[in-house]
Amino acid sequence: MIPIPTGLRVWLATGHTDMRGGFPSLALRVQELLKRDAMGGSLFCFRGKRGDPLKVIWPDSQGVCLFTERLERGRFIWTSVAGESVTISPAQLSYLFEGCC
Repeated sequence: MIPIPTGLRVWLATGHTDMRGGFPSLALRVQELLKRDAMGGSLFCFRGKRGDPLKVIWPDSQGVCLFTERLERGRFIWTSVAGESVTISPAQLSYLFEGCC
């Protein structure tokens, strides 16, 4: 598990996202729907329609990484309000990666 820095802003893109796209389409979604900069130093999380895949745009010191997490069983619990964004704490993100919430 990659350590999550304290104080990092974590944004959840509500609703579901087409997971076939890579960084360019997710960065465009961040820019157009969330009104944020994908390279601005915050984390952005996207959940697929089935509920088990998760993609995260994660900035690092050299650029931006795109991580994918897929649950073998169960689904990621996600807010259902489409077209908005929600912020969570780094601790809540850790729970999300573990599939706990």
